[in-house]
Amino acid sequence: MLRIAVPNKGSLAETAAGMLVEAGYLTRTDPKALHLIDARNDVEFFYLRPRDIATYVGSGALDAGVTGRDLLLDSASQATEVAALDFADSTFRFAGPVGRFSQLIDLDGMRVATSYTGLVGDFLARHGVSVELVKLDGAVESAVDLGVADAVADVVSTGTTLRNAGLEIFGPVILDSTAVVISAPEQKLGTEVLLRRLQGVLVARRYVLMDYDLPASLLERATDVAHGMESPTVSPLKDPDWVAVRVMVPRKDMNQIMDALYGLGARAILVSAIHAARL
Repeated sequence: MLRIAVPNKGSLAETAAGMLVEAGYLTRTDPKALHLIDARNDVEFFYLRPRDIATYVGSGALDAGVTGRDLLLDSASQATEVAALDFADSTFRFAGPVGRFSQLIDLDGMRVATSYTGLVGDFLARHGVSVELVKLDGAVESAVDLGVADAVADVVSTGTTLRNAGLEIFGPVILDSTAVVISAPEQKLGTEVLLRRLQGVLVARRYVLMDYDLPASLLERATDVAHGMESPTVSPLKDPDWVAVRVMVPRKDMNQIMDALYGLGARAILVSAIHAARL
């Protein structure tokens, strides 16, 4: 069986579990369960702390897993990222007292508090900046006010939490992170099936099917508006001057595409959700 690590809590857990269900896998019914066998799909799921998943997969104890890119890089494990899943996005930045720091080199010789010492240490080493890293498990933004650090490196969304702590963001982006699928150093047979299924879920979320009728003479212009993955599917209608067209379009653009096609002369424009896909 393919042995897959899944986050058991935190921001990654619920969305990861939902994606796996959409991909056709079983999910645990007991939130405290740590192990689940999905015999129909020939996989075993292990529900672990997100921070530990890269370590288990990198050691080869498990074959694949879902975790954050930040946690993978911070772990220094031998696991490899094989696909991005486009959720749990985050950005890592440096922050310090207002007006004290303006560029990365200003941190040289300073104390920097973070929950990601591996990730931040590697970044600073690549840029030739030497600091004393202070490892904290949470509430990193309080480290400067409490006197244990001169600056911090942490996840930033709106920056409100840092501003409320009297800090401002400076220097380059440390990392843009997202949820990822990771694999053991020797990728096991079956991992490709997992990847295809999850990528099919992403396609189903990003795209819709659009059907419409159109005068055949306008087909080339309509194709310029919505060209599909390769090209549209075109079928004849009873009226030889008209055709029926089916095409995949990005979900986020569907209303603009519908407007453009209607303006061009298309009628009976219908949109359908995609529940699963293999491209």
